[in-house]
Amino acid sequence: MPLTAAPRNTGEVHLTLAQARALQLAAMGLLTPPKRRARKADVLASIRSMNVLQIDTIQIVARSPYLVLWSRLGDYAPRWLDELLTEGALFEYWSHAACFLPIEDYPHYRRQMLHLEAAGSERSALRLANDPHEHLELVHHVREHGPVRAADFDHVDGRKGNGWWDWKPDKVRLETLFTAGEIMVKRRENFHRVYDVRERVLPPHLHDDDSVPSREAVDVAWTLAAVKAMGLAPARWIGDYFRHAGKAPRPHPDSLVETGALLRVRVADWPWPAYVHPDNADLLNTAQKDRLRATHCTLLSPFDPLVWDRERALRMFNFDYRIECYTPEEKRKFGYFTLPILVRGELVGRVDAKAHRADEIFEVRALHLEVGVAPTKLLAADIAGALHRCAAWHQTPTVRVLRTAPAKFLPLLRKAVLAC
Repeated sequence: MPLTAAPRNTGEVHLTLAQARALQLAAMGLLTPPKRRARKADVLASIRSMNVLQIDTIQIVARSPYLVLWSRLGDYAPRWLDELLTEGALFEYWSHAACFLPIEDYPHYRRQMLHLEAAGSERSALRLANDPHEHLELVHHVREHGPVRAADFDHVDGRKGNGWWDWKPDKVRLETLFTAGEIMVKRRENFHRVYDVRERVLPPHLHDDDSVPSREAVDVAWTLAAVKAMGLAPARWIGDYFRHAGKAPRPHPDSLVETGALLRVRVADWPWPAYVHPDNADLLNTAQKDRLRATHCTLLSPFDPLVWDRERALRMFNFDYRIECYTPEEKRKFGYFTLPILVRGELVGRVDAKAHRADEIFEVRALHLEVGVAPTKLLAADIAGALHRCAAWHQTPTVRVLRTAPAKFLPLLRKAVLAC
């Protein structure tokens, strides 16, 4: 019988962990491989589905936002992301972290800007209070002379460069004004931010602050959007998605179940209920009937929303993941920037890889399978296919595998790589 979202429908659906996992993968665009070659519109659709695309600059393989999109879309042109930002379909601001965000969500973040409630806002408020004249002067300069980069404030050999201010205080002021929303990212050049004043970045209909929603309305919107993006989630995972709350989200999702805005479900062996957005009711029904089949095999960014919450990755996939680029080298267990490996609905391991673009080599320095994952020929073929697709997208077509754990998986994987 189909699920509905009628008011005060508090009946609960029961799912196995495998069904819950399939539902989450489907909602996050990682259940099945893309059915056709990606188009530019698919990049925007994917970001809208996730609501946030976290930004990170490490590019041992590829910078995270581009890799997150590749995991879902396959081969696509990374410039499309930059173009969408320049065209105004996206904007940058603090969310789960620094993120690309759909422009239609700007009013929710504007409320944070106005009240300095985003990341780093306490420091921003103090800086604005301490030197309001200097901040105002920077805004006036950008308004009069045009966009600036942080690099415009750099020193050369300890002296002022081509920029017109001392770099250290004014780079800080630039970031402070970005948090306050008076300066925004207009575009990126070689992934470096180019800033402009707010009125020249936003479309005219977003200039008016009179329609900015209340704190309570934003909380409801983000709670619903987080549940929808994740497919399903217990209360304790919701606040982390937009970093708008802790383990106790506001409002509590039970209150939204009462109004029909969310559905409540039970997952086997979980000590708490989980919640599903009514827009995912069809997926929920299909998952409950075991008709969501995971067939996608891909590599994930460490900042992919599927794995960025360590507790969620452990509970959903029994995958204990920690990015080690912030860990001293002698304490690393798996590598500097390991990529989780998704194979047909399971996180089966992680790969320490590096793209040598000049030499057209995709180097797998080490690949670690999870404990209990059988090193079979089929698994080797699935992983080899994912490695080759990622390498081809990078234009590093030669895949070179140096080491695996367990070691007996190495000949299987090398043979599968050669067969691709």
